[in-house]
Amino acid sequence: MESKIRDLRQEIFKFEQLSSFDKNDFFVSECNYFAFNLIKSWPNWEKKILNIYGERKSGKSHLSKIFLENEKGIKFKFKELNEKIFDKIKEYQKIVIEDFNESCDTETTYSLIDMVEKENKYLLITSVKAVNEMETRLKDLNSRFKNILTAKIDKPDDELIYALIVKNFSDSQIILDKKLINFICKRIARSYDKISEFICTIDEISLKKKKPINLKIIKEILGVSN
Repeated sequence: MESKIRDLRQEIFKFEQLSSFDKNDFFVSECNYFAFNLIKSWPNWEKKILNIYGERKSGKSHLSKIFLENEKGIKFKFKELNEKIFDKIKEYQKIVIEDFNESCDTETTYSLIDMVEKENKYLLITSVKAVNEMETRLKDLNSRFKNILTAKIDKPDDELIYALIVKNFSDSQIILDKKLINFICKRIARSYDKISEFICTIDEISLKKKKPINLKIIKEILGVSN
């Protein structure tokens, strides 16, 4: 059974998991409250640039979608950050750069930050590592990084883990006894990536194998014996 699930998991992750980015689907708990509250409080930020950071699949893209909602804005992936960006962002007040890291084009990044601050724009940067902890070869850019408003999304707490599992199972029309859900919550890794992987695996087993999800299957996926 374990090898079959492992093979199925490999098959599943050849495809991008579809997610809902509706603001009503973002569950707020203690671990993400500060970041969510800052997004909702725009434009009343202390600074023009906000960096939301946290592990993969922690909801950063969802928050960037909420940030751009109902306002004219533009979003780029980090790999798209180059000198051509300035022609594209002139007419926008809100800018999002996703998946930022230290391998950035330092001159372009410095110019972007300078432009945002001088032209009264707002920039949201998402990353795994906090921008103010990054070091580049450009000292002036490092100094600018230290002055950016930051908000960390912490590892999921019990409340969020429960909500994510219940919500995703409900969306997939998978019905599980509350005891099984509590069993999962107590044993699953406190990692957004692992939670996402677990949910996706359960969903695929339910759809492809057309089997009811029982304790044995759950234990196999979680890799636990009790």
